[in-house]
Amino acid sequence: MSSIAIDSHLHKAIRFYQASIGKKAVMAVTGVVLFGYLVGHLAGNMQVYLGAEQMDKYAAFLHSMPLLLWSVRALLVASVVLHITASLQLQKLKLDARPAGYVKKEAVDSSLASRSMIWSGLMIAAFVIYHILDLTTGAAGAVQFRELRAYENLVYSFRRVPVSGFYILGMVLLGMHLYHGLWSIFQTVGFSHPRYTPVIKRLAAWVAILMAAGFISIPIAVWTGLVGSNL
Repeated sequence: MSSIAIDSHLHKAIRFYQASIGKKAVMAVTGVVLFGYLVGHLAGNMQVYLGAEQMDKYAAFLHSMPLLLWSVRALLVASVVLHITASLQLQKLKLDARPAGYVKKEAVDSSLASRSMIWSGLMIAAFVIYHILDLTTGAAGAVQFRELRAYENLVYSFRRVPVSGFYILGMVLLGMHLYHGLWSIFQTVGFSHPRYTPVIKRLAAWVAILMAAGFISIPIAVWTGLVGSNL
């Protein structure tokens, strides 16, 4: 492919992204990537109910493939950065379109989840950073961190009430963010119909609730002794 053709495609891509639809497309694609990761992450976390041996074996398996592990991490970081950047730029476009603002702002045809997407997204990002420092690197842990002892690290971490509370709050915000984000993806790709949109919204709500509940169940299981009672 010639340099002229490459430049032409590059300029088209830049022009596409400069429009609001381009930013929405980036948010949709990166949202799908991040949702896929969340599904896999939840499936991995659920292994805590199978005991320490299985959980630690799972952690060791992931770290046995460093190239794949770091490739996934790089993709996730890129997706998060692009998702947040496109979101903030979209918000700026909306504000620029209404420079005078409203005398009285009313929430018409919007939900709490949709109105708080920016703030919930930023708070989730802050939570993820702490969560990584706490359970992946051990840099933020108040207890002794042991490499590849995922079960033990998780139990000792969640026994700290502030950490569990912060985690649960993060998962509630994640559920709200997922609900609005999932059905918005269908709108972005042009799938919007009075007959089907309510069904999509209900499905998005159930997926968001079930995923948030799955994550939240883990600190509750630690508190109640269902998980980690032998430590």
